[in-house]
Amino acid sequence: MSYLLLVGLSLALLWGTQILFLNRFYENERINIAEKAADTMTEQFSQSEKLTPDNISDLTDIYDEIASSNELSYMLVDRDYRIIHENSKGIAHQFSRNEIDFLQTSANLKGGKYTTSAEGTAQDTKVVIICRILKNDNTDQGCYLIVNTLITPVKTTIYMLRKTTYLVTILMILISVIAALIMSKSLAKPIQNITESADKLAKGEYKTEFRGGKFAETKQLARTLNYASSEISKIDELQRDLIANVSHDLRTPLTMIKAYAEMIRDLSGDRKEKREEHLAIIIKETDRLAQLVNDILDLSKLENGRQPLNISSFDISSKLHDIMERYKEFTMANGYTIHCEDHPPVIVKCDIGKIEQVIYNLVNNAINYTGEDKQIYVSMETEDEFVKISIKDTGKGISEDNLHQIFEKYYRAEKTKREVVGTGLGLSIVRAVLKAHNFPFGVQSTPGKGTTFWFKIRRDKESICI
Repeated sequence: MSYLLLVGLSLALLWGTQILFLNRFYENERINIAEKAADTMTEQFSQSEKLTPDNISDLTDIYDEIASSNELSYMLVDRDYRIIHENSKGIAHQFSRNEIDFLQTSANLKGGKYTTSAEGTAQDTKVVIICRILKNDNTDQGCYLIVNTLITPVKTTIYMLRKTTYLVTILMILISVIAALIMSKSLAKPIQNITESADKLAKGEYKTEFRGGKFAETKQLARTLNYASSEISKIDELQRDLIANVSHDLRTPLTMIKAYAEMIRDLSGDRKEKREEHLAIIIKETDRLAQLVNDILDLSKLENGRQPLNISSFDISSKLHDIMERYKEFTMANGYTIHCEDHPPVIVKCDIGKIEQVIYNLVNNAINYTGEDKQIYVSMETEDEFVKISIKDTGKGISEDNLHQIFEKYYRAEKTKREVVGTGLGLSIVRAVLKAHNFPFGVQSTPGKGTTFWFKIRRDKESICI
């Protein structure tokens, strides 16, 4: 409708300029042409020398050329009403002495310029008459210039234009309707399809496909919405997995807590050894619940940026050695071996508590997934601006297809024969902490040869200079 309205306005403008106002426009244009020619003639006279039989011929030649090119007739009249010169070719009006006297008087009263009109001898014609006082500053000579031009009616022209405009109007309307229908179908149909797909997306159909048609803008919109739909689908899937995994992790310890509490009530309440054993299990499962809740809260705060970083400088070599010492009792009791060489002091700048959490989570992950030899390798490399820490296990490794998902919540690439210790959020917390610090990190794995997790910590610039 907007396109057709624009075409309608264009046709109205065409009719108005070509038909309704053509006659008035033509008359005004002819008058303007005659007045400009008269002004040019007046200027030529003011620049000429004293009029003599020789130079009057040169001046009138110029006047004749101006009059011929503008379809005018003119005459030069002296102050005594005598005609000095006139071009008889195409003369539009024969002037009487009284008429000349009237024109001269009017020009004197109007400041040297006077324009009027009279009816022509032919029907519906008009004669435009212009009178100018000619003066020359070099001499006292002067005379009057009378210019006239015939304005013929343009009815025939208007009639022909009207017929052609009728034809143009009909063709324009037909073409415009067809073009509007094609354009609306090509543009509005994709938008309608996108709207319908968006309604499906709003109702939870995340696999809805958006199609943008042929226009670049609708194609881009469709691509953006398809990407948004894909991301929303992933988030929805992750949310469902999160709820399912959290529910499972909560249900298992709660079931055990309830079962052992009932056992204490019904069976072992008076038997100290059994009661202590059952209470120990309840405490262990309660700690597991508390750890799960703490991990969920920590991850939520890190991902939302609500947990500030307490940046400080410390020796990462000493901190890494302390952490490995804490694992000695566990490794000796369970047959694990953690290889970690001593390193010279290196000062880094970060949140010591968060980086400890990263190291613990990566080492625990390596313990859960290392091979039957139960070997874990922890190494540290010093670079110009960073310290690179790597934790390697000897497990089954991770396929390249699954490698990009390893940091997702609750993702486990392979099942293990051993019980996996943890809440399933360790690697997600690692990613969140390192992203909060803006530290590089990554994972490398070869199926059958184990997996290496690595991250870098920025060195303290002042310690580097020292």
